[in-house]
Amino acid sequence: MRLPWTLRGSDVRTIGDMAGESVLLAGGGRAILLQLADPAVGHGVADHSDFVDRPLSRLHGTMTYLYAVVFGSPAERAHVRREVGRAHRPVHADGSQGVRYDAFDPASQLWVAATLYDSAMTIFEQVHGPLTPEVADSVYQEYAVVGTALQMPRELWPADREAFARYWAGAVDALVVDDVTRGVARQLLHPVNVPWWLRVLMPVARCVTLGSLPETVRLRFDLPWSARSARRYARVMGVASVVVPHLPPRLRHVLRDGYLRRMRAAMASAPPRG
Repeated sequence: MRLPWTLRGSDVRTIGDMAGESVLLAGGGRAILLQLADPAVGHGVADHSDFVDRPLSRLHGTMTYLYAVVFGSPAERAHVRREVGRAHRPVHADGSQGVRYDAFDPASQLWVAATLYDSAMTIFEQVHGPLTPEVADSVYQEYAVVGTALQMPRELWPADREAFARYWAGAVDALVVDDVTRGVARQLLHPVNVPWWLRVLMPVARCVTLGSLPETVRLRFDLPWSARSARRYARVMGVASVVVPHLPPRLRHVLRDGYLRRMRAAMASAPPRG
């Protein structure tokens, strides 16, 4: 018997039907590692983020931004854009000391948006099943907002899913991992200053992150993987695909609702803008 709230990929009609699913958080580590593998993004993160003391800060900021641009009001979208802009302002280097980067660079923003879209689709379709081709095309177009809500011009988002696949293949092939970004990846995958419950969950989180990464990226980060790891990943995703689609919406959307509630509380307590 299918419960009335069960969500399968074939039930999705818009980005809102999938973007609020808490299971997408399982793709967060994958997206961040892919971002780190682009030197222009990875060195900006390494130089301006404190992964040792606040290992989840980038993930929390990204999730708040995503939920706000998809589900928020115009005022809420403007708020997160200002917050992201404030965080991005110091993130630039001219390359004289190593890698050149600029958080406002549209090409870097395209890559970040692409990793979030590809990771969301990878996890969602493994758990909930594939979207119909027509809806997948529509959701893809809607995902452009992840970049265009910042400084990415709309025309930079590949025209359709076929164009995106070509862009993605070329971008993944061009990724470069060095000792700096490899070190940040270790801090992400083996965080120290986190609550006990997260330390308990980290083996599963690492399994899903490593299992969902493209193999070439896993190799460039020198991350351990084996046939046993692959079987563990298949079991975890198999269980998720049986259990998660049948959970009631209040559980499947608990992260979206929590992040939006926290953002709205912060906006309400902020001093008036002059």
